[in-house]
Order: sequence, then structure tokens, then C-alpha cells
Amino acid sequence: MAKKLMKGCEALGEAAIRAGCLHFFGYPITPQTEVPEYLSRRLPEVGGVYLQAESEVAASNMIYGCAAAGVRVFTSSSSPGISLMSEAVSYMAGSEVPVVLINIVRGGPGLGGILPAQSDYWQATRGMGHGDFRIIAMAPSTVQEAADLMMDAFDLADRYRNPVMIIGDGIIGQMMEPVEFKDRPKADLPPKTWATSGAKGRPGNKVHSLFLDPVKLENHNIKLKKKYDEVEKNEQRWELYHCDRHYDLLIVAYGTTARICKTSIDSLEQEGMRVGLVRPISLYPYPYKAVAEASQKAKKVLVIELSMGQMIEDVRLAIEGKVPIHFYGRSGGMVPSPEELCEQIKKII
Repeated sequence: MAKKLMKGCEALGEAAIRAGCLHFFGYPITPQTEVPEYLSRRLPEVGGVYLQAESEVAASNMIYGCAAAGVRVFTSSSSPGISLMSEAVSYMAGSEVPVVLINIVRGGPGLGGILPAQSDYWQATRGMGHGDFRIIAMAPSTVQEAADLMMDAFDLADRYRNPVMIIGDGIIGQMMEPVEFKDRPKADLPPKTWATSGAKGRPGNKVHSLFLDPVKLENHNIKLKKKYDEVEKNEQRWELYHCDRHYDLLIVAYGTTARICKTSIDSLEQEGMRVGLVRPISLYPYPYKAVAEASQKAKKVLVIELSMGQMIEDVRLAIEGKVPIHFYGRSGGMVPSPEELCEQIKKII
């Protein structure tokens, strides 16, 4: 298929359809409104269902019910809207139903602003809701990668019966780049024998997250933990850039920030400075081993984020104090230029 110039939000919506998802429930909020806008037109063309809910709370419970019936479904929102969905996400994780969520991050806290940020890292990897659960979180750095990861997300959700999030800053959602939607072989996924899809010839299924017996609830949490252990073993993703040698400095950055860092690294290379980059693609499960191994070739490590320093905690866990760690962050919608990052890198080197 020929490449098509698409906005990131539109590409995410089209990728969901190509992944076999024909059900979307959501609510508009900047900077992701182009996702529901695109789907409101596109889904009826392919026999799908688009429904704008009265709120993010309603939308999150609608996808819960749809997923419980064994149907592929997703929603999209931006930072404050994702916060409103957190209770339902905990229910879905506890009930082990597969759903996909998009978070096109805006600046915060509170209502904040509508410009790009990466300040929802903790929300995606630590505090999505109450209880002992995790969601798989993937962070693209290009529109093409956003589309590819979106298609992967539905398979991951079905394979692990767990919520999966595609998290990108507002630049990923709003910028336009060429995208190609390639045909993919059908994934080998377990049958949805648990779904509430009718009970002819079998006992009825129940989808719930309520366990009043403490022994049963503990056993359920142990079961979930084993699943998360499998996710951490099998689903870590990352990219290495100029990491095939020793370097003066290793940068750890993800999403759009990593793209800016690559431009800075190429510029500094011409000045004789050696800088490497490790880009986490999966924020959970975090690629601790990849970051640790890349840091062994570095004299110093620099974490760069569009936040006040959230991912730096995972970098510290990965490196275990073996290499000095520095941080540079911008927030509130401020995005650093390659020249700005070059200046910071030179100071540290």
C-alpha cells in the first residue's frame, strides 16, 4: 500500500480499524480530538460503531462492557481525561479484559495547558488507578511507529487480557508524516472463552473484579503478578542510537524528545563528541537491562524529558549508581531545540 500523509491522531484511528477494531467510545479533549473526529466519519464506512459518550467516565465504562463481550474496543483521551478513566481501568485490569487506550499528553498538573508534555509518565507506569495492577504502555516517536504500535496494542491486550496504552505527547498526535499500513499475518492469540458472548451449550461467564473472600482476592493478585512477570520477560522494547562504541555521554529519552536528541547527537558528532542514545519504547515493561548495558559504555548519563523528571527514577533503578546521572527537562508545553540540547550536553561533557 502506498504511503499516506496523515496526522498522528488520524493514523492511530486508522491503525485501530486495520487491527480489526470497529468499536470506539470516547469524549473530545485537546490535543487528541482528531482521533474521535476521524473515527466519527471513518467507522460508519466500515460498519463500525462510533459513540461520543457524555464524559470520559462514561466512555471508560462503555469500553469495559464492550471488551467483556469479547469485542476489540478502544478509547482515546488526554491527560485529565485519562485521570477520569482511572477507576474503570482498574476494574478492567482486575477483570482481565483487553482494552486499548490512547493518551495524547498535554501539560499539567490540573487542566494545565494544551501543548505537548511527557508529564503523564508516572500515571502510565505507576498510578493509573487503585490496586495491584499494571498496564502495558508503549511510547512511539514517529507517526509511523504510532500506527504500528497501535496495531500491536490490540494483540498485546488480547494475549495478556490486560489494558494497553499508547502514550504520546501532543506533537505525536498533531504532526503529519507519511504512514504505510502494511498487511500483517494474523497473530496466534488465545480464544476468548471467558467472554460474555452468549452461553448456548456452555455455562454462563461472569466478568468482574469483586472478590469478597480475602483468600480468593490474594490468589487473584498472585495470578495477575505472574502475568505481569511474563509481560516484563517478553515485551520490553527499545532502540539504540550510536551505541556501538564507547561514548562520553549516554542520553536516555523517549517519544518526540528522543527525535530531537538524535539531531543533537548528529551535530555533536561533527564536533568530535561521542554521544549515544537509548530510547525506551515500552515504558512498562521498562527496558532496565538495555539501559544498564548501554550505560556501561558511558562516562555519564543524561535523562531528557518534557517533565520535571519522572523517568529518571527508572533510569536510576537500571544503572544502580554505577554511572553519574544528570537531568534536563522542560515542561508546560516548552519543547527544547536541538541547539538547546547541544548546549546542555556540552556542559555535562
